[in-house]
Amino acid sequence: MKPALKNKHVDIAIIGTGTSGMGAYREARKYTDSIALIEGGEYGTTCARVGCMPSKLLIAPAELRHNTEKFTDFGLQGEVPKVDGKAVMNRVKFERDRFVGFVNEDVESFDQKHLVKAYASFIDDHQLKLSNGETISADKIIIATGSRPNIPSFFEQAGDRLITNDDVFSWDDLPKSIAVFGAGVIGLELGQALHRLGVKTHLFGVGDAVGPLSDPDVIASALNIFKDEFPFHSNGQVKSIVRTDQGVQITFKPSPDDDEITETFDYLLAATGRKANIDRIDIENTTLALDERGVPLYDPMSMQCGNSHIFIAGDVNGDVPLLHEAADEGRLAGENAARFPNVFKRSRKTVLGVVFSDPQIATVGASFSSLNAKHGCDFAVGSVSFEGQGRSRVMLVNKGLLRVYGDKETGVLLGAEMIGPHNEHLAHLLAWVVQMRMTVSEVLQLPFYHPVIEEGLRTALRDLLFNLGMGSHPPLNCIDCGPGS
Repeated sequence: MKPALKNKHVDIAIIGTGTSGMGAYREARKYTDSIALIEGGEYGTTCARVGCMPSKLLIAPAELRHNTEKFTDFGLQGEVPKVDGKAVMNRVKFERDRFVGFVNEDVESFDQKHLVKAYASFIDDHQLKLSNGETISADKIIIATGSRPNIPSFFEQAGDRLITNDDVFSWDDLPKSIAVFGAGVIGLELGQALHRLGVKTHLFGVGDAVGPLSDPDVIASALNIFKDEFPFHSNGQVKSIVRTDQGVQITFKPSPDDDEITETFDYLLAATGRKANIDRIDIENTTLALDERGVPLYDPMSMQCGNSHIFIAGDVNGDVPLLHEAADEGRLAGENAARFPNVFKRSRKTVLGVVFSDPQIATVGASFSSLNAKHGCDFAVGSVSFEGQGRSRVMLVNKGLLRVYGDKETGVLLGAEMIGPHNEHLAHLLAWVVQMRMTVSEVLQLPFYHPVIEEGLRTALRDLLFNLGMGSHPPLNCIDCGPGS
């Protein structure tokens, strides 16, 4: 790799080589060869190293083992497999390193003269100070510095037994017990997976929140499902955290009206969200307007910060911390930085989020809370419970609730929130039709096979059509009636 030159000047400087930074580089490269792609840490995206992929590698054996517990319900004879924690973690790390290797190969395929191995911070709107003692000035700058785990100071009392999800995927073996704090995406996925792999697990949440859900009925369904499987203190009160010779001693009330309980765990896993790495680049040295979090004000349809030559993309903006969103934002920032001052707005894809718990949680398009907060938006709701859904009952995965939302004036499908079997697939179908601005009536004209879980979606849409005043009442107790019903 060629060393960076002192006081080097480039057309575009990109700070960060995660998903959004790589996307920005590829797009900007179409327009200019004067680029500095700056990275002070390790190459490899958050998704590949400590996010999407390693977590799914832990979830896969957990779900497989859990499903064997249903053998007797199907009339089958068998035993729940014993867990070889070292073997589980060996596969997690091996495959994780493989995914990271693919990312590193991508970076290595970039023009080496563009790569700068150093941390960067702002001197002013156009100049960056590098940790290697050099500086770079740039006509345009893209901030793609990502995020890191957010750790409340209260947890520091756990001492060396305090970990984040970044640490989990470096384990050589599974622990005996763990307390997981945070009932968001990371906490739900890792907490349930570790429980299913035989680790004594308690999940602590706040205010009965469950992942990204905002619909009270779907939240209630999710709480019942998870609490029925493992200790989930969704509104618990933690009184103390103490590092002892045995591990981490936690004294808490499972709910405000319960008596105090004291339990000891091997580790405390802080899954309490992520913090944007905006505080490490001296953003205050720029003239950009910042919000209360210190993040530059920007247009999500162009990724431009104010009217400036600076753009921001990915987890660092704290908007939607998902890989596909980071990739889209990176490409958009790269295109507009290269074209500056001719900055164009691009329509964004329908919001789509999936939590790989079991049952899976998914959100599509407009959320229940956003529709309630939106002035002048009169919407109706349709729902289906998976408890009685035909295909779900056949497979003994009949848990959960799907709620879909439609505009009362136009009949357009607006969004959905759900927890249910294989909802990653339902969520994609819904995201596609929401993005196409289809009405509920139009979606119901699409084919639905029998018997499949997707028929549950049809039931919810029929219910929504009726509640919109645009269709008759759905057939009762038809176990997902066939075509023409």
